[in-house]
Amino acid sequence: MIEERRSGTSWKSILRIMAAVQFCMSIAFSSSNPFMALYVEQLGVHNPRYVDILTGIIQGMTPLMAAIMSPFWGSLSDRSGRKMMVLRSTIAIGIFTGILGLAQSTWQLMIIRGFQGAFSGFSAASIALVASVIPQDRLGFSLGWIQTSSMVGTLVGPLLGGVAADYFKNYHMVFFLTTIFAFIAFTITLLFVQEPKGKLAPTRKKPSLVGQFRAIKELKMVRPMFIVLFLTQFTVMSVQPVLSVFMKQLAGNVGYLNTIAGFAFAVTGLADLIASPFLGKRSDKIGYRRVLTICMTGAGLFYLPQALSPNIWVFIASRFGLGMFIGGILPTANALIGRMAPSDKRGQIYGFTSSATFLGSFAGPLLGGVGSAAFGIRTMLGVAGALYICNMLWVRWKVREPGSVEQQS
Repeated sequence: MIEERRSGTSWKSILRIMAAVQFCMSIAFSSSNPFMALYVEQLGVHNPRYVDILTGIIQGMTPLMAAIMSPFWGSLSDRSGRKMMVLRSTIAIGIFTGILGLAQSTWQLMIIRGFQGAFSGFSAASIALVASVIPQDRLGFSLGWIQTSSMVGTLVGPLLGGVAADYFKNYHMVFFLTTIFAFIAFTITLLFVQEPKGKLAPTRKKPSLVGQFRAIKELKMVRPMFIVLFLTQFTVMSVQPVLSVFMKQLAGNVGYLNTIAGFAFAVTGLADLIASPFLGKRSDKIGYRRVLTICMTGAGLFYLPQALSPNIWVFIASRFGLGMFIGGILPTANALIGRMAPSDKRGQIYGFTSSATFLGSFAGPLLGGVGSAAFGIRTMLGVAGALYICNMLWVRWKVREPGSVEQQS
């Protein structure tokens, strides 16, 4: 009983600390993304079609490099420690986010974003760290709170970035100001996170990349989750980079455009803040598959009023409705993966599943930018809704609730 109380205190303490780290990193991630298309315009690109395409490519560079490197960082975290990987990723993201503010051309922006992705891997490391200490029956609840912290940061980040951009009349300053939050996350992790001993994989043998793929292939229940994560992130990112341009069309020529754009992104985070803890807790009780079905259906339906929005206020209201469902998808999916994965391989497995997420983040902006340039953003919003319904059908067809982890190891 004494050990259980200590263990409980330990995992709750780590959960609270990592929630604070996630909050700071979400601000660093989200404060500039809503304005990337407008930043591209500030760097000298004014043709709307080129802005859409270039923004998609630039936004896609970070997740492309992250997808390539995530299996390596994930496997390394199982041997050298998840805390070390969190420290490495936070300091790297802080440095490269600051350098983004020095970019003088879209080519420089693209290269820096690539380096940012290659040295990141924060999500896989932080999820693996939390999942390694959380009791199995509290994974959905705990990752729901991590997602809530992320959404609070996503709520604050765009607002902070929008106000800073309007105040300084310069997007460079947004990067300089928000890189501070990545360094705060690094400091919190360094000083307060104590990774439990005995959670690391043996270090004598370093598995090859082929060996790692074979190990993942043997976990048959995990494989359908790659499609779930890829489609989820692809759908979100396919429209996000060009939403600021669409909001500019809906709002007209107003002096506080950046604040409105930040608010439109923030309301999605606000709705997610309300819904994620409830959805995460419910997933532990009624089943992860059922919660995924509900969330994907709701998210898909709320893309339709966005596509048909006659003004900025209908669009913002629709974004709030979207946030009530979309925030439950990733924590529920990651909790499900955590239940499927042996504890000593979670870093490796989350590294590979993060690659699926990052590939969606790469392909989404690229194809979404091209699609928006060719068919218009309203069409792409409708396509995004249809993709969520397709993802829901895939979950109903292929995803199964896990039994005991030992059966798969």
